[in-house]
Amino acid sequence: MTTTATVTPVSLYGFLTPKPGHAAALRTLLTDLVEPSRQHAGSLEYHLHEQEDGRFFLYEVWRSREDLDRHNATPLLREFMAAVGEHLDGAPEAYTGTMRSPHPAA
Repeated sequence: MTTTATVTPVSLYGFLTPKPGHAAALRTLLTDLVEPSRQHAGSLEYHLHEQEDGRFFLYEVWRSREDLDRHNATPLLREFMAAVGEHLDGAPEAYTGTMRSPHPAA
């Protein structure tokens, strides 16, 4: 008996608020994640937005939870996580969820 696993896209999104005087450094750290992350296996979307109030909004869609977990375990993300804290005003407001609308690239 052969079974076919269903792969369900997962999204990760949230806001990061820079400390006063740290917006440029945080912008650089986040911008430097975009293109390399888009090259990781399973990346369907990876977008960075800057809000009018100075917060940054990150929106990612991954082919599966496993792809997101692999991405999060890369040296790129470990280095980012080690560096980002000194630039944040509070914890990131982060959410993850299973994508229920079809994604054309999934």
